[in-house]
Amino acid sequence: MILIDSLLARRETSGEPIRVALVGAGFMGRGITNQIVNSVPGMRLVVIVNRTLEKAERAYRDAGVREVRSVDSADDLDRAIADGVAAITTDHRAAAQAAGVDAIIEATGAVEYGCHVVVSALESRKHVILLNAELDGTVGPILGKRARDAGIVLTGADGDQPVVQMNLVRFVRGMGLTPLVCGNIKGLQDEYRTPATQAEFAARWGQDPYMVTSFADGTKVSFEQAIVANATGMTVERRGMRGADHHGHVDELTTAYDADELMAVGGVVDYVVGSRPGPGVFVLAKHDDPKQRHYLNLYKLGEGPLYSFYTPYHLCHFEVPNSVARAVLFGDAALAPLGAPTVEVLTTAKTDLAAGTELDGLGGYHTYGVAERADVTARESLLPIGVAEGCRLVRDVKKDQVLTYADVMLPQGRLVDELRRQQSEELPAA
Repeated sequence: MILIDSLLARRETSGEPIRVALVGAGFMGRGITNQIVNSVPGMRLVVIVNRTLEKAERAYRDAGVREVRSVDSADDLDRAIADGVAAITTDHRAAAQAAGVDAIIEATGAVEYGCHVVVSALESRKHVILLNAELDGTVGPILGKRARDAGIVLTGADGDQPVVQMNLVRFVRGMGLTPLVCGNIKGLQDEYRTPATQAEFAARWGQDPYMVTSFADGTKVSFEQAIVANATGMTVERRGMRGADHHGHVDELTTAYDADELMAVGGVVDYVVGSRPGPGVFVLAKHDDPKQRHYLNLYKLGEGPLYSFYTPYHLCHFEVPNSVARAVLFGDAALAPLGAPTVEVLTTAKTDLAAGTELDGLGGYHTYGVAERADVTARESLLPIGVAEGCRLVRDVKKDQVLTYADVMLPQGRLVDELRRQQSEELPAA
């Protein structure tokens, strides 16, 4: 981003680079590693944390780093940093507690493990950049509160679609417009996709079939739009969002919504399937000043009342270092919950499920996620999909049934459940 590049250049020249820890060496983690190592002067990836060390080492090796040191503690990591040697470890606490780490990127996509990573980082007063919408959409509000109380930044990541939307929101607000729709452009939506149906695509791109399935079955977009809602105060029109098929340009969507209805609810998050330019994002906004509406019409944005703004791409790992720099250099969260959640992501049966079934993970065979208002979720005791993995059904459920807490037995001793309890007590949905 403009300004960030200049400040990073100064950091490089002064020999004071931002020192980053990365948790997660999967497909996205490898991309982040390559980007920071080879394309971001003024920033150093000092350690990769992964439960399988070989994958952490591979990420560095693929980026051209040949000397890598395995460490077991924060002290060991600080020595490696002082020696200028890239480090790998299985212990996220070593990265959190090391004096030589300025910020931590959480890029696992795992909810329970991610909770431990973030809590450890916050306890050590480290800025956290989340490339983990699943975690953010489940316990982001309470973790965001903990970060604010500690005076540190917990933020979503540039390049991921939620922050690309949030950058647009801030852009249009800066021009005096009111954003009323935050939209995500998808190429496919089929709730019944499974890792088996997505295996070929995943193999072609070197991705995890479960993660790819979460993209296809709507779980991922539900999480992405939920965290945009929680960062803007917006809501959803209905359970699952509108999710219209629209094969024209996103500019045409300015007539698809009623501006007065949007104003009445404070704006909505949504997605469309098949729109151009995909796979980008869009924001529809209104301006109350008729003089400015005249100028917007002159500048080819139409007569209103809604105006279309869009970004035709999201470049994922390429942009993540921008969020690191924003957090460390400016204390700026690219995307963070405002307070209590406004939208949650619910657990919905992908097929008929029998009592006794232990629910599998996100993007699996058992469930898919749908977005719903947080007050409805709380009032009806609906089961967020971020806590569903490992739950055991105590009764039969039908295909497309939304699960409640009464339908399952929770695993014992999970941090995510404790954080959910704290979130409901400290940040109750209105």
